[in-house]
Amino acid sequence: TTIAMLATAPASQPPERQTTAPPQCHPARSVMRLKELPEASGVAASRRNPGIVWALNHSGDPVIYAIDANGTVTGRVRLTGATLEDWEAISVGACPGGTCVYVGDIGDNDRKRKQITIYRLPEPEAAGESSAPAEAFHTTYPDGPHDAESLFIADGALHLVTKGVNESVALYRFPRELKAGATVQLQRVAKPRDAGKSPNSDRVTDASMSPKGEWIVLRTNRALTYHRTKELLTGNWRPEHVVDLADLDEPQGEGVTFLPDDEIVVAGEGGDKSGGGTLARL
Repeated sequence: TTIAMLATAPASQPPERQTTAPPQCHPARSVMRLKELPEASGVAASRRNPGIVWALNHSGDPVIYAIDANGTVTGRVRLTGATLEDWEAISVGACPGGTCVYVGDIGDNDRKRKQITIYRLPEPEAAGESSAPAEAFHTTYPDGPHDAESLFIADGALHLVTKGVNESVALYRFPRELKAGATVQLQRVAKPRDAGKSPNSDRVTDASMSPKGEWIVLRTNRALTYHRTKELLTGNWRPEHVVDLADLDEPQGEGVTFLPDDEIVVAGEGGDKSGGGTLARL
């Protein structure tokens, strides 16, 4: 698993356009190893704990990990009442109780799952090992099962992007009001990205919205694609900017999240499980 952090800087623009200029990314430090996350599949910036990101493995125990800027695991939280079939995404955002962590048990390589599950818990403190109860929200697709690894929160709702294995990449929206224990149906947003399956390098493995809400970044195994939020949510898949991550030499790129200080964290699986994951900044 690899997690990398990237620092972003706006392209040169007149002052009134600096907040919307596509970012230019460069490595901020060398890649760091995460031995406890050999199968890291998602990462999300904490709102409650400055400088901390949450990450998870896609298999094993139902635990999320708090990681600092040096790649050190500073806390572990086991989700009480949760099970782990194929955890692939994690996001932090608003909820009725304030700020919550959303964990997506949404992986479905064989596209056979009758339903997928989102777990939600109030964002915990990062320090120490603790246990937290989790609400479970079950959902189905309107057009049959899909494999997905990406969650993001935008326009007051949780969104999911399918991976694009043997089918087109598509965007789905959850109901604005989620009810624990109930099973609801997702709504597909506009048209799919393309007409057919995506090559391995273009499969979407995570997504994140920028702190000001202007950008949504989709990550693939080897790149970040920046989309204006309003455009993507209406079905325009054309990226405004693409960042090639090949220089990070990640065995399998997986996760991405914006930090509040013009940095990005990207995560991925390590291939060689004995070596654990990695962490870097852009």
